[in-house]
Amino acid sequence: MSEVIKPIVIAVTGLNAIDSPGPGVAVIRAIRDGMDRPVRIIGLAYESLEPGIYMDDICDKTYQISYPAAGAEVLYNAIKVIHDKEKIDLIIPNFDAELFNFITIAPRLKAIGINSFLPSLEMFDARDKLNLFAFGQKHGLLVPKDRVIYSVNDLYLIGEEFGYPLVVKGKFYDAVVAYTLEQAQKAFYKISAKWGYPIIVQQYIAGTEVNIAALGDGEGKAISVIPMKKMYITDKGKAWAGITLEDESLLELARKIVVATKWRGGFEVEVMKTVNDELYIMEINPRFPAWIYLSAGAGQNQPASLVKMALGEKLLPFTSYEVGKLFIRYSWDLIVDLSEFQQFSAFGSL
Repeated sequence: MSEVIKPIVIAVTGLNAIDSPGPGVAVIRAIRDGMDRPVRIIGLAYESLEPGIYMDDICDKTYQISYPAAGAEVLYNAIKVIHDKEKIDLIIPNFDAELFNFITIAPRLKAIGINSFLPSLEMFDARDKLNLFAFGQKHGLLVPKDRVIYSVNDLYLIGEEFGYPLVVKGKFYDAVVAYTLEQAQKAFYKISAKWGYPIIVQQYIAGTEVNIAALGDGEGKAISVIPMKKMYITDKGKAWAGITLEDESLLELARKIVVATKWRGGFEVEVMKTVNDELYIMEINPRFPAWIYLSAGAGQNQPASLVKMALGEKLLPFTSYEVGKLFIRYSWDLIVDLSEFQQFSAFGSL
């Protein structure tokens, strides 16, 4: 009789596969593709209409958790209740706004048997939008000038200093290119109403936008680096299609960031490449991007590699990937019984 292999139980957030998608569904697909032993996926959702809850072959079971604003203690208690039922081996959070709480409770989760593969709070803070310019100066990396503001009145002087256009950003998400003071003011009010204060105003850099998905081992080594150029962008600025690039300067940039931070886990670098081939770091997002399934398609499955490292495997860096590999995102109508929606809405699990 063949031995029954116990599945690895992995909890994953970010199931909102909408027009501004979270990374969760892509992370799960990559894990299912890239593991050589069974996995059981536990979805962690914030809203009852997150599509990943209802998609076949994505989550084996999904539970609802509270929004990050509820705090780390509420999160820990919720995860512990789920763990008592599911015996979670590993948890992979996928939203910027939730990472502080997950990093804070990571030692307590480890104590009850739940692994994670997350950066330290020091790493997390170093690449924060509020600290990014100082980070660039410290490590010899190009980062646009920025100002952190709390009042719309500050925009006038910043506009005089930076000139137009300039970029208005939220502390977690959203960025608007403003070509006039009036547009900048409108963006300030809209973004602050959604994400709160402060607001970051950044110097505009003209060029070609490129994104890099990378995976660090926590010891200064980049296990995987995949650069991608957006080929189709939604009105929210999200990549709806993209292609892997061959560009050693982009690979080296990601490696420099890993060395500088000793980053542990996945991250994304948003880069603007100028006509003079200068690489300006626009943002460093502290988690896998929503397009991370492309890493699996290109031959460097980053989510599956993270799982292996989180469970104790030592991996060597990938040495090649497929250049010219495309991803094209698409939408379709998912038909769900009302009873499933009611079950999740009423009882917080499905």
